[in-house]
Amino acid sequence: MSLPQIAYSGMKDWPGLRDRLAGRRNPGASVESTVRDILARVRQRGDAALAEYTRRFDCPDFTAAKLRVPKAALAKALKAIPAADVAILTEAIANVRRFHERQRENSWLTTTPDGAVLGQMVLPVDRVGLYVPGGQGGETPLVSSLIMNAVPAQVAGVREIAVVSPPRRDGTLNPYILATASLLGIEEIHLCGSAWAVAALAYGTKTIRACDVIAGPGNIFVATAKALLVGQVGIDMIAGPSEIAILADASAEPAWLAADLLSQAEHDPLAACVLATWDKKLAAAVQKELAAQLKRLPRGEIAAKSLADWGALALTPDQDAALDLVNRMAPEHLELAVADPWAMLPFVRHAGAVFLGCHCPEPVGDYFAGPNHVLPTLGTARFSSALSVQTFCKKTSVIAAPPSYVAEHGAKIARLARLEGLEAHARSVECRIPQKRKK
Repeated sequence: MSLPQIAYSGMKDWPGLRDRLAGRRNPGASVESTVRDILARVRQRGDAALAEYTRRFDCPDFTAAKLRVPKAALAKALKAIPAADVAILTEAIANVRRFHERQRENSWLTTTPDGAVLGQMVLPVDRVGLYVPGGQGGETPLVSSLIMNAVPAQVAGVREIAVVSPPRRDGTLNPYILATASLLGIEEIHLCGSAWAVAALAYGTKTIRACDVIAGPGNIFVATAKALLVGQVGIDMIAGPSEIAILADASAEPAWLAADLLSQAEHDPLAACVLATWDKKLAAAVQKELAAQLKRLPRGEIAAKSLADWGALALTPDQDAALDLVNRMAPEHLELAVADPWAMLPFVRHAGAVFLGCHCPEPVGDYFAGPNHVLPTLGTARFSSALSVQTFCKKTSVIAAPPSYVAEHGAKIARLARLEGLEAHARSVECRIPQKRKK
């Protein structure tokens, strides 16, 4: 197995790769139709619909009475997992919290020379719903997803956080998810998944109260449900399949580059992995390493399909062409596997996260370093940002105007209102102008 190889010298070569990668976008009309039906059923039938879907897809004997995880189960799970793992989780949570605390924005007020007081209040939303994927039937607990979504919400000051995650076949949740929730201080966890869980967070049911913002990754049904709910509830982002671009020079280690490409390819058959280099010897060595490492990879079949369908090894004439490619791709993850990554960083314009140097692979950010791993995909890093504290905040403008302000500016404001044909707007200002009141 090898990466499909392309030549890339600049803008004229971009449409071919762009159009190929665009095939990862469209879920198909059948998915949207199914999700619309799920949303409608949950809105109408609430807990009964949640239990019905969960029995059908996750746990055969599930009932609505089992939706809420008892608080005692969290403490029990924390005691059940190895102390060494608890220590690692605790350290990872601390790293993520430390990073996100730097993102806090303050409310502010300012006065103007004509007496107005203007400002902005930065306030957290009241209630957030977090989706945590099940992970291979609950046997690969995605604890990092819970940490990355919960911590910025907590730093923002959100008062209520509800977690939803699909149960295992026996009706339980993996103890690592429960233990992580306990370490985070989260007590509200519900056993339901897929689009019906997202619907419950948006509309509310007897057991699960509606939320103001829904965050967290999921499969195509989760992503489609979130997309259909935009405008009705706050959505973190509509994340697509995972992706990585690596820009590498002759200083890079081929075995490491192959491992990094596979770290994304094993996620999903739709994951995209692109290596851009102007060193032909390096390119050939990476191809050999990919073939060798795939044979030893437990999820090798998934990774091989990802590489074949959506991967690319782009041979460029120079560094500038490689930078042009990755900026046009605007990847979720970008590794700069070059001798002097800091010198290259100022030329990176579009990426969800940038990993500098050969000793900083993407999993460092996925799990432990601190920056959020919920990142824009499918080229949306051109205009979108990583999940952050701001995802869970809203900003309210503050305006205070004394009588002198309206006396000085009222006629101008009224004129602008009349230009737009809004006479009542003009009159609401004019009735406060001293000269106008006397008439």
